[in-house]
Amino acid sequence: MGMIAKTAGEGASGSDTVRPTRLLLAEDDELLRRVFARAFRADGYEVDVAADGEAALALLKDKRFDAILTDIAMPRLSGIDLLRAVREHDSDVPIVLMTGGPELATALQAIEHGAFRYLVKPVELSELKSIVRRAASFHRLAQLKREALAVLGENAALKDDRASLERTFERALQGLWMAFQPIVQWPARALFGFEALVRTSEPALARPPDLIGAAERLRRLPDLGRAIRNAVAARIAASSGNVFVNLHAADLLDDHLLDPASPLSAHAAKVVLEITERAGLDEVKDARARVESLKRMGYRIAVDDLGAGYAGLTSFAQLEPHIVKLDMSLVRNVHEAPTKRKLIQSIVALCRDLGIEPVGEGVETAAERDVLEQLGCTLLQGYLFGKPEREFLQPKF
Repeated sequence: MGMIAKTAGEGASGSDTVRPTRLLLAEDDELLRRVFARAFRADGYEVDVAADGEAALALLKDKRFDAILTDIAMPRLSGIDLLRAVREHDSDVPIVLMTGGPELATALQAIEHGAFRYLVKPVELSELKSIVRRAASFHRLAQLKREALAVLGENAALKDDRASLERTFERALQGLWMAFQPIVQWPARALFGFEALVRTSEPALARPPDLIGAAERLRRLPDLGRAIRNAVAARIAASSGNVFVNLHAADLLDDHLLDPASPLSAHAAKVVLEITERAGLDEVKDARARVESLKRMGYRIAVDDLGAGYAGLTSFAQLEPHIVKLDMSLVRNVHEAPTKRKLIQSIVALCRDLGIEPVGEGVETAAERDVLEQLGCTLLQGYLFGKPEREFLQPKF
């Protein structure tokens, strides 16, 4: 029996009830529609089916879904048109697109309107189930995060906890240091650069997501961003390659970043600003203008985790990056997954057409490395070449 797909009951009632995950399946091929619907229902999903995009839109008017799985080439209303229509009133629900004929134009439109995944048929059923399950989980997680933030904002009992967090965060800033992981050119066996990864000696915030989460909650992202950039600036002269510096979307609002007199600005030609937490770009009204200013200063722009989620894809066109990083979930065991190979091949081709350099992230095995090389992705990062270290160490080849 398949794993039962269930989602926690929606928060308005405060109930802890569990309901089936709601999936909208739009597919004009009757046989595929039946196969997919039967497979997801067997796993406990509540599945509504539509034979074309207009029928899917009609269902969306009366019901909310945790995920949408749709073919692109459908009569009356295509999957891309359905994606566009859904995004006009719902920016959250994840939409997985499938196509038997991948094209540059549809890939660009999928990116522009924030598809969760762009899959090339034939799709392995097990992988399709995994992607849809992940999409629905992200959707619910986003809902729960908003509910949690609302509760935290209204709960006066957390004031003492906030004071404690402030003290912990201060210690984390005092103990902040940077680790550097190599990025290589393969098969040239040459160093391309390093990614600077934040670390701290404060054990309570030792994990970067915890440190960033604390900064968000305390509204001290500017302090963290400046500390990171200054720490990189103090070390960058020792690097023989480019240095990738992670940048939270909120950092774009910090005039210190755009100040030519700031410590990192003196090294702009050597720095790639890697934009993270891109969902926050919606709150930066002049994001495009600020990014263009950074480019004029000599910085290059990278987008991380391409393929990891619809929020990342939505911001792709807005940032017009020089470099994109393929999410490690795409890279992992790529030599064993034909669908992943097709998708990476399409992404790499799209990047080349746009003059963008792709980086394969999370490379751990020679098999993954070799397949990425065959697919045209020759900038690679991962434990195969070196772990994050305090010093700028040469990669292992």
